[in-house]
Amino acid sequence: MIPGMIGTRHLPGIEAAFARIIRFRWPILAFYLCLVPGALVVALRIPSDTAIERMMLASHPDVVATREFQRIFPERPRALLLVESLDPYSRETVAAVQALEAAVGRIPGVSAYSALTVLERMRPGATSRPGVADQLRQFVSGTPFFRDQALVAPKTLGVVVALDLKGPAQRDSALDAIDRAIADVRSTEVGKAGIGTVRRVGRPWLDSWLERETAEATLRYFPVFGVFVVVLTLSLYRSVRALVAILGSLGVAVLLGIALGGLAGFGFTLVSSLVPLTLMITASANLVYLHSRFVDQPPDVELDRHRTAALANKLVAVSVSMFAAAVGFAALSVSDIVPIRQLGIWASAGIAIEWIVCFTLYPALQTILRTPTRRHRAVAGRWMIRAAVVLPRWSYRWRWMLLPLALLLAAAGLVALVGVPGLLAPMTMSADALDYADPSLPVVRDTRAFVKTILGRTSVSVWISLPDGALLKPETIGALDGLSRAIRRQPAVGSVVGLPTILRLRRYASGLGDNLPSDSAGLARVTSDLEQLLMTEPALSAWVDLAELNSTYFSVTSRAGDTEGIGGLQRAVRSAWDEAARAAPSLAGATYKVVGVGVLESHISADLVPTLTHSFGVTFGIIFVTFVLVFRSGPARLIAMVPSLVAILVMFLVMRLSGIQLNVATILIATTVLGATENDQVHFFYHFQEARAGATTEQALGHAIRVAGHAIVFATVINAGGFLALILSSLPPMRQFGILTALAFSLALVADFTALLSALWVVFRERPQDGSVSPS
Repeated sequence: MIPGMIGTRHLPGIEAAFARIIRFRWPILAFYLCLVPGALVVALRIPSDTAIERMMLASHPDVVATREFQRIFPERPRALLLVESLDPYSRETVAAVQALEAAVGRIPGVSAYSALTVLERMRPGATSRPGVADQLRQFVSGTPFFRDQALVAPKTLGVVVALDLKGPAQRDSALDAIDRAIADVRSTEVGKAGIGTVRRVGRPWLDSWLERETAEATLRYFPVFGVFVVVLTLSLYRSVRALVAILGSLGVAVLLGIALGGLAGFGFTLVSSLVPLTLMITASANLVYLHSRFVDQPPDVELDRHRTAALANKLVAVSVSMFAAAVGFAALSVSDIVPIRQLGIWASAGIAIEWIVCFTLYPALQTILRTPTRRHRAVAGRWMIRAAVVLPRWSYRWRWMLLPLALLLAAAGLVALVGVPGLLAPMTMSADALDYADPSLPVVRDTRAFVKTILGRTSVSVWISLPDGALLKPETIGALDGLSRAIRRQPAVGSVVGLPTILRLRRYASGLGDNLPSDSAGLARVTSDLEQLLMTEPALSAWVDLAELNSTYFSVTSRAGDTEGIGGLQRAVRSAWDEAARAAPSLAGATYKVVGVGVLESHISADLVPTLTHSFGVTFGIIFVTFVLVFRSGPARLIAMVPSLVAILVMFLVMRLSGIQLNVATILIATTVLGATENDQVHFFYHFQEARAGATTEQALGHAIRVAGHAIVFATVINAGGFLALILSSLPPMRQFGILTALAFSLALVADFTALLSALWVVFRERPQDGSVSPS
């Protein structure tokens, strides 16, 4: 094939179709201009959502159970203020904690309680009498309740904050008011004398920060990537008109893709916030492919004829590459993790819209703006003409070194991912919200310190169901008390709070000790009192299903420093239940379920591996079938995927060596990279086969490099540079995702011009024409 000649491998009538698109360029432009305002309104109204219970499918059994549990026992978001002091029971510190509790409790929609609240409730007037500090010290020392509730700890008094608010806006307003209350109290004489440090612990602050960062992510990345695209386009094509045509098409494609997600009811989550950036990157890369072919106008072809021929020549390659990228994201829909599933569907649908824009609006703008070709204005990339001569022979000379090295690195990456039985464990997973936040945040530092020294980070609810009316029977109360103590004795458990705990606390405050009676008569008296108290005491009624009197629950938290997580708690509850059931026949007709946020987080972590393997398998299979249909050459079907697979597996090796875990963001890298980097191989092989008929391997390689090489290089720069913009994120998983994805794109580019060329020489068993390169 003559260098620079446009191939004819497109269906008859395609050029005529593009000629009609160009003829109707003004109506096409007007149509898109009509869509833009509405799409902008929809895009700006897309909400942010980081709620853990909405990260799993609503039909999942544990989600159903947790929502049913929360319907009966509605839980308000809770946080904890830890007031540190050298002597937490000093008169000054107790007075400061009283002032802080009162200030926080005055905030609308917020309630607060501490050990002082319990003391006042059980012994009215105690907190207003002299010597309250000594009374508090004595009161909390005789029962584990206050330690289990984190209301007391060494050098610490805790204040529990409950939020009864609707929506993130009210929550954020309340958290700001709490911060102001803390500052106000600390500025007083009482606060200065009694408070050392106030630590904030709990999900409300963490969720607020995550939602704010998620909402601001797009606004932060877009300007950076926009500047990057402008500089790159101008340096590559050296034309303002080309820049306007590309940016106009890019902006419309991305906006329509984002708006489509809004119409589908999607929201921005920790991972779906990547959709706008992903659409911008994929659209930019494909517009570079199209425009690079357009500027390469042969000297003997008239501009209008060249315009339609260039579009027709790139139709199959761009369509297949965008299909590969869309498939890569669509494969994520197999995940049971809702944000990942939404990301896949959203990005895939957005890429489909990009395809339409690339072949309608872009040709229209290109014609309206009269963008120049290489014949009218010099463009960057002439060095690729020299590379088209040098690289084929160079890769032939070093083929037996380059190909084995690439395969060896890929094998090492596979071992790093899956491990070696008995020698190396597989890569670990993480779904802990703390791992998604900036480690320098005070709430993150305080929470990590809390779970290491006071209570563990894993908390679940043990929902106990009994026959109707059985709850208010003496033998049931005794059995529940035995079960509570059996769970507390388990090594994995740090605290257990439930109905028996509150009943024991009331007896303790009355001077009867921190135990329920074990005899039938004593339990009957406790049960009789309970029936009356349930009507008047919210602290008790919150633990009972008052409608049916057939269920209650325990709140169980792992011990401080625990590493077993949800698995350890589930085993502990199972063991304690078996022990209690043997000792108490009244539990024979009872059942239990372990529910709550801790359970959902464990499922998300467990679903990360299936998400990786299933989505990657689906992507690989569909792309391979696509290559079978597109590429006539049998060996090309497998070889085309070598650079992507090498890049992905080496990226896992880098993750293992650097200690980066798989999480809800990094789990997406393999599928994302496979779907996106296949674009390069599609364009390369399309032009390789374009010249293959009647030409040698060396000539076909040279043609593919000359025609597609600089577009591959600059598309990779766009892909890598775009995702690298994520280093600006305050979310560690997003920074890791950006760095690793950029690395994988760069590795794929290197493999494109080393391992891929070497593999083709090996498969086709040819050598350069003049024989000057000796086989090695």
